[in-house]
Amino acid sequence: MLALEPEVGRIVAHLRRLSDPVNVAGMARFGISSKDMLGVPVPELRRLAREIGMRQDLSLKLWRTGIHEARILAGLIGDPAAVTQRQMESWAAEFDSWDICDQVCSNLFDRSEFAASKAKEWSRREEEFVKRAGFVLMAALAVHDKAANDGLFLSFLPIIKRESMDERNFVKKAVNWALRQIGKRNLKLNKAAVETAKGIQKKDSKSAKWVASDALRELTGQGVARRLRSGR
Repeated sequence: MLALEPEVGRIVAHLRRLSDPVNVAGMARFGISSKDMLGVPVPELRRLAREIGMRQDLSLKLWRTGIHEARILAGLIGDPAAVTQRQMESWAAEFDSWDICDQVCSNLFDRSEFAASKAKEWSRREEEFVKRAGFVLMAALAVHDKAANDGLFLSFLPIIKRESMDERNFVKKAVNWALRQIGKRNLKLNKAAVETAKGIQKKDSKSAKWVASDALRELTGQGVARRLRSGR
């Protein structure tokens, strides 16, 4: 068993007190690995993260415990400016469920200086959750990086089209997510994303057709159109 430093031990003990086997069973039904899981709700982890504040040193130590919720907490308290490519590769190699992948990518990795390059690089990887991480980064950047120019997101669209035929559930859903978030960013990107989706729809692939039809349903809907026209 891993010997924990006092501060890490106190946090892990606190997480264990919040554990709920019912939540573990519920998460398993959503395809989340129950390995080393305590069943602590994410809102509780966010509350704890606010109390701790940004702590890159503690983030790295919590990740090393291997505990599911400690790893989500690690992503919440890490310092994006201190994240290295080596850390990103190391953590991504250990992603074993979609929620760990999504939480770390959308709370920490997407704010690092390597987010865009890793999104493109990981999109070509074969490992299911590493590949998913590439597209989660694209989606998270589209939502969070208000300063990014349209060129970045336009460069993601051919990648989304290229990988839309991946039949693995956790990959295709992330491909779809990235396409939808890019298309909801502004009118120009909406038009480009819709055209990309129409191209994907022509592929001879069940996965590609689902990615395209689901994205088109949202991106051509009245709700998105009204929001984009209003500039919100």
